[in-house]
Amino acid sequence: MNQSLSRRNFCTLTGSGLVAIALNTACRRTWANLPNVGRITARPRNPGASTTNSNTSSNSVAPGKPISLGLDRERDAILYLPKSANAPMPLLMFLHGATQSADDMAWYLEKAPDEAGVAILAPNSRDTTWDAITDSFGPDVEFLNRALERVFEMVDVDPARLAIGGFSDGATYAIALGLINGDLFKRVLACSPGFLIDGVTQGKPSFFISHGTQDNILPIDRCGRQVAKDLQSRGYEVTFREFQGRHEIPGDVMREGLRWVAKP
Repeated sequence: MNQSLSRRNFCTLTGSGLVAIALNTACRRTWANLPNVGRITARPRNPGASTTNSNTSSNSVAPGKPISLGLDRERDAILYLPKSANAPMPLLMFLHGATQSADDMAWYLEKAPDEAGVAILAPNSRDTTWDAITDSFGPDVEFLNRALERVFEMVDVDPARLAIGGFSDGATYAIALGLINGDLFKRVLACSPGFLIDGVTQGKPSFFISHGTQDNILPIDRCGRQVAKDLQSRGYEVTFREFQGRHEIPGDVMREGLRWVAKP
C-alpha cells in the first residue's frame, strides 16, 4: 500500500468522527435566530487597492508556497496563492473535517488550486471540530473573521468570487456560514456534508455539493442528497456531484469544484 493511499484512509476515518455522532441525533441543527449569530464582518478591499502595511502586501506573498498567517501559535491559518494568480483573484476558505487540520486540506487540494488559479485560506478550528457542530457559533467565527481580515490586507480578492467550503464537518459548517453570510460568500463548495445548521440567512449564494455513493460515515441518502434537496427547496442554486467512492474528495471532483469557484 502506498503512502498517499494510507494517508487518504486515515483522513477518511478521522474526517467526520464527531459529525457521525450528530447524525444519530438529528439531520438538522437549529440555533436561536439572532441576527448576529455566525456573522462575519471582514470585507475585501477594493480590487487593486494598495495596503498601508508593506510587510503584508500581496508582493510579499510568494505564489506556490503556503504561508502561516501568524494568528495563533498552535492552531493557525494557512494561505496559499496559486502559481497562476492574477489579482483580483478568487479565494476559497476551505475548512477541515473533525480531528483534521489545515495541513490535511492542503493535501486534499494538491495541485488543483494552481490549475484553477484559486487562492486558498485553510484555517484550523479552535477545537477538534467547528463550534456549531456540537455547540453554537462563537470562537471559530471570531478566528475565521480575523483570518479573512488578514488575507484581505495581504492580497487583492475578487468579491464576486469569494467562496467558503470544506470537507465533512467542515462542509457542514461552511454551508451554515454560507447561508448566514451569503452577502459575503457568493459560492459554497461542500464536500460530503452531514446536515444543515439553520440561522438568519443573508444574500443568495450558490452551492456545489459532492458526495460519495458508498460513504460509510455520512450516508449519501441521509446527508448529501438530503442537504441538496433542502437547499433547492429553499430556492438556492445547487450543483450536486455524486461520485463512486466513500468519505473522500477525489482529485477530479476537487478540480471541478475549484473551476466552479473560479468561474466569472
